Amino acid sequence: MAQNGKNRGFLARRPWIVWAAGIIVAVVLLASFASRDDSVPVLAATVSRGTIRSVISTNGKVEPVQNFEAHAPAGTTVKRLLVKEGAHVKKGQLLAELDAATARSQAAQAQAQVRTAEADVSALEHGGTQEEVLTLDAQLIKARADRDAAQRNLDALTRLQQNGAASPGEVRNAQAQLTAADAQVKFLESKQTKRYSSPEVARIQAQRSQAESAYDAAQDILNQLVIRAPFDGVVYSLPVRQGAYVNPGDLVLQEADLSQVLVRAFVDEPDVARLAPGQKIELTWDAMPSRQWSGSVSSVPATVKLHGSRNVGETTCIVANPDFKLLPNINVGVTIVTAEHQNVLTIPREALRQDDDTPYVFQIVNNELTRRTVLTSISNLTQAEITSGVPEGALVARGSTNSKPLHDRLAVRVVH
Repeated sequence: MAQNGKNRGFLARRPWIVWAAGIIVAVVLLASFASRDDSVPVLAATVSRGTIRSVISTNGKVEPVQNFEAHAPAGTTVKRLLVKEGAHVKKGQLLAELDAATARSQAAQAQAQVRTAEADVSALEHGGTQEEVLTLDAQLIKARADRDAAQRNLDALTRLQQNGAASPGEVRNAQAQLTAADAQVKFLESKQTKRYSSPEVARIQAQRSQAESAYDAAQDILNQLVIRAPFDGVVYSLPVRQGAYVNPGDLVLQEADLSQVLVRAFVDEPDVARLAPGQKIELTWDAMPSRQWSGSVSSVPATVKLHGSRNVGETTCIVANPDFKLLPNINVGVTIVTAEHQNVLTIPREALRQDDDTPYVFQIVNNELTRRTVLTSISNLTQAEITSGVPEGALVARGSTNSKPLHDRLAVRVVH
């Protein structure tokens, strides 16, 4: 208590100290209120000229434009392999050979059937075999001679009957013999020209056609057992080994001309309507991240179908591949440029706002927001093109850093 009393006494004797302390506190409080700033901190961007693109980003798959697949035409073994996977081959070059022993035997049997069928057709065209034709000719000569003799006999008996030297019965017998002889001649003549009935003709012709088809099939199998390159290209798949057995239809090798490839891109349904022939396509491949390939849309989807869990339309493009780096069946990233404008005014996408379908921006003028209605053109995920409403070089607000809403005439300060 004594100490407190001394302090009060000290201050009472020196009042100027109290006044000085009060003044200092007042100055500090005044400076604090004077330096208080109610402006909203915002991020800003400058309206500038540049290039803007509207794109569709998706995935795709590489396919050969010109592709050749060799399959085993029958169950056999791989006799020889003359190339390796990845080999560049020339048109006509021998690539592989499959064992043809069984196929040659089947071809020989088919050829024999063809020759038999041809002999039957020849007999059909000539009225029978040579032996049958000669026999028939001899029978016809004899029948005609018999008919002539019967005719002479009838004539003689008819004259005798007129003189009463022959009875009517003898004449009737002679007439019957002539009739029989004439019938035999006509039968043999018809047999010479119409030996085979229509069903028999159809059967023989069908047998020839069947034999020829069997022979053609056997020859086709023989040809397929020797595999040659149909064009210049690359053997990109060789799933068999020499000496291995292959079943009918098994893949032996695949060759393609990889100087250009087809890329099939899968475009999600909402973006299909944006596609048009000729649009630029850019390709990337994860295995070569520094490379980019270019092409253009060559076909647009005619339908939308399920691809995995997506409804997509398939669009294709042809891409030059001079160094053969793009391989069949790889998955690639696809960017389709649906529109591209150069030397136009652009702003960040987040700086563009919309109210009742009317786009606008907040221009920063003297640390205050001014709402400007603008007209826009194309946009993408990061940028929007401005065609009118704000000049080049204008500063526009992107958004506040403290989550406060922006509005016209709002005091702001730009932060970086």
